[in-house]
Amino acid sequence: MSVEVLTLGCRLNLSESEELRAMLAGEQDLVVINSCAVTSEAVRQTRQAIRRARAARPDARLLVTGCAAEVERAAIAAMPEVDGLIANAGKLDPRAWNVPGERQPFVSAHTRAFIQVQTGCDHACTFCVIPQGRGGSRSRSVAEVVEDARRHIARGAREVVLTGVDVTSWGHDLPGAPRLGNLVSALLTALPSLARLRLSSLDGVEIDPELFDLLASEARVMPHLHLSLQSGDDMVLKRMKRRHSRRDAEHLIERLRARRSDLAVGADIIAGFPTEDAAMHANNVSAIAALGVVHGHVFPYSPRPGTPAARMPQVERTVIKGRAAQLRAEVAAQRGAWLESLLNSPLSVLAERDGTGHARNFARVRLAPGTTPGTLVTVTPTSIIEGLLA
Repeated sequence: MSVEVLTLGCRLNLSESEELRAMLAGEQDLVVINSCAVTSEAVRQTRQAIRRARAARPDARLLVTGCAAEVERAAIAAMPEVDGLIANAGKLDPRAWNVPGERQPFVSAHTRAFIQVQTGCDHACTFCVIPQGRGGSRSRSVAEVVEDARRHIARGAREVVLTGVDVTSWGHDLPGAPRLGNLVSALLTALPSLARLRLSSLDGVEIDPELFDLLASEARVMPHLHLSLQSGDDMVLKRMKRRHSRRDAEHLIERLRARRSDLAVGADIIAGFPTEDAAMHANNVSAIAALGVVHGHVFPYSPRPGTPAARMPQVERTVIKGRAAQLRAEVAAQRGAWLESLLNSPLSVLAERDGTGHARNFARVRLAPGTTPGTLVTVTPTSIIEGLLA
């Protein structure tokens, strides 16, 4: 049997897994687990995926890469199902896998292309283990990113999504220290046929003036901003060593919505950070409505090895679980009202291969049977079915 790559975790892992499939094409009886370690649950799921893969393919060579292979190296390596680990920093280098040839950018035939612009992170958030798994921030050049996007567009991609661990740090290590707005502008200029450009999770305090203007007014940049918010309480943010306040996030959204009223906001939010009391949690909940968060990723806090937050006074697991449920319920309420507001208005939707598609604001839409994947269609939804506009 040929190579099989199983992916856990973030969009960056998804992008890297596609490149791994291309790089390892032709290998026989090989299973690769591209792992995640962002939470203890992610590590549990990684271990579960390893066991399932070994049960399904007992005679294959099973290798593990990704963040769990770095952060939990000894534990993963000790699993009897695992034949070896590949360092995260070198996983896109053919030499690490003992395969011939140079790294070739993978170009999928998907309607949306995820393109890595950087990896790693230079910040030291007290809860985060990712710098241990991916190292410091490293940027790809403008030319590399443009060429990757060009190949994807030539194969039919209508939307490009820029991904990374800390996307807004892009460029700091390149000559002249360009900002992310420079890269987005270069892509739009070099690729006039690119219909849609979307950005993955951003650190609001790192949004430079050029990027702000593009988010606020450029039609080909999607009206969808996903913030690496983490909390709506200032004391929790301080203990996390985040560089923004709640007011910083609110001010950013106010300024953007003043120029782009159709902006949809997403956010990463942690429930039950150490020392979080009921009042801090209430601030976390209220921030969802204050920012109008309709695309929410809620993570129950879990201590990660070697992080300062793991040494802080912990919130009880049952309390964390309850707080996560409250946060998700508030996001669902905001999302429900937002979806209702989109009814009976035409939306431009990029058709996917599963019978659904995403509007410009990332609302998911159920499409008519037979809609050709990769086409942009106009849909006027009249109902909401199982969380999808229809």
